[in-house]
Amino acid sequence: MKKVALTVAVLALGLAACGSKTANAVDNTAVENAAEADLNAAIDTSADAANAADNALDNAGNAVENVGNSVENVGNAVANEAN
Repeated sequence: MKKVALTVAVLALGLAACGSKTANAVDNTAVENAAEADLNAAIDTSADAANAADNALDNAGNAVENVGNSVENVGNAVANEAN
């Protein structure tokens, strides 16, 4: 009878230990999921910022090209008036 009681006590302690580990695993999974969501949001924001910067550079390049074309047009107009 003592062996049975001892076995039951050991099993009960083992199950109790597993219960706290399971709770910790659930908590850790929740934290990891939240961290992953935060990381994904940061990556998305970074990609959006990079695209915005790329578009701004393209627009600046286009503006410089337009100014160059305007200067060329003014030069051509002056040359035409001289002729």
